[in-house]
Amino acid sequence: MDKKNKPLSKNQKIVLDFIQKNKKPVKAYSILSNVKRKGINAPPQVYRALDKLIEIGKIHRVESQNSFVACKVSDCDTPHKTIFSICNSCEIVSEIKDPKLFKQLKDFSDNDGIKFDGYNLEFFGTCKACKNKQPESTQH
Repeated sequence: MDKKNKPLSKNQKIVLDFIQKNKKPVKAYSILSNVKRKGINAPPQVYRALDKLIEIGKIHRVESQNSFVACKVSDCDTPHKTIFSICNSCEIVSEIKDPKLFKQLKDFSDNDGIKFDGYNLEFFGTCKACKNKQPESTQH
């Protein structure tokens, strides 16, 4: 059984369910305040669940927002290699799945020869929905 299909603990299920129901990324304390009635009462319980869910690839951390999103890529096996596009207006986060980009990054190393085990890339811009809401004179 691969890591992604391993049975989840009660707390992991509760946290994952809350994250999956949100369109936007959620912060740990928002998760805590929304799941207290389900028996999760302390930050360490949330953080342990988050850490495990990241480890098995069910969720990703959006570093720039210090928040979490559900993985929407069914064959995502790289919880520590993520690429996101983030709308500056509505803050919607989308996971990018681009085989050409992943291939380039796979063998990437820096000038000192360090080969990277993971990365979290975040690209910022304006999504189509927000662009369509803007008056013509402000669109680029």
